[in-house]
Amino acid sequence: MSAILQAHALGKRYGRRQALAECTLEIPPGHVVGLVGPNGAGKSTLLKIACGMLAPSSGRIEVLGEAPAGSPAQLARVGYVAQDTPVYAGLSVADHLKFGAATNPRWDAALARTRIEQLGLDPKQKAGRLSGGQRAQLALTIAVAKRPELLLLDEPVASLDPLARRTFMRHLMESVAENGTSVILSSHLVSDLERVCDYLVVLVSSRVQLAGETEDLLGTHHRIVCTRREASSLPAGLTVVGATHTERQSTFIVRGPAEPPVGDWAAESLDLEDLVLTYMEHAAEPAPAAAATPSSTDHTPENAR
Repeated sequence: MSAILQAHALGKRYGRRQALAECTLEIPPGHVVGLVGPNGAGKSTLLKIACGMLAPSSGRIEVLGEAPAGSPAQLARVGYVAQDTPVYAGLSVADHLKFGAATNPRWDAALARTRIEQLGLDPKQKAGRLSGGQRAQLALTIAVAKRPELLLLDEPVASLDPLARRTFMRHLMESVAENGTSVILSSHLVSDLERVCDYLVVLVSSRVQLAGETEDLLGTHHRIVCTRREASSLPAGLTVVGATHTERQSTFIVRGPAEPPVGDWAAESLDLEDLVLTYMEHAAEPAPAAAATPSSTDHTPENAR
């Protein structure tokens, strides 16, 4: 299998609103993927299409080499936890595990029981009486006990406090390590993604702005600080992603080979939050002045072309 998710020109409309547009993406297996972007960017729509809950309006998509929800066997290979980490308030924790066993052919009852014990959940407790963090952990337990090859998580920790988020992420990574599951984790909390994700997709205004392995993306993006100048004066081979200017100084975020400090020139590394926010800001603003290459205003990721 060459990709866990392949999309080409994928689009989804709700009436007049375009929720996803020309989404072209190829995600290799074996990664924990951070799907990041502002609210309304199309993250939830993409994940709902990927798990078969929504049909696209245009384009095509394959998940684990097949159409989403194309067969019962394909459904069994994909786990999904929605944004509100849904559980059934009137059912007990034990009832949820029984339901999972009855509806999933690859169900791992021992794994489910072990996780419930580790979490300290009372099997007799009604889900409606659990805290938000406990409900999220119950939903994750059902998803991982399904033994999926791909786990789709739609902002599962958005409503949790910092301690509950950290606990959720720790249990998620333990499950991934034990089972070798590929994960696509949607979030707008970059600090959470930075700890667990080794692949990044930035989705802004319903379009993919950036995609690739996190280490590679951080290694090919830099901050350049220098005396005030135009982007066109930068060395060839650099793509300007963002720029700010004061009366005397210019700061550029660029994609390309690292340039050594020369004279008033300083090149600095970026962290993941810097990288994500730069692409989010750039997508919401008019394109900057052209840099030193003819394609300098084309910020479409190479693997999304």
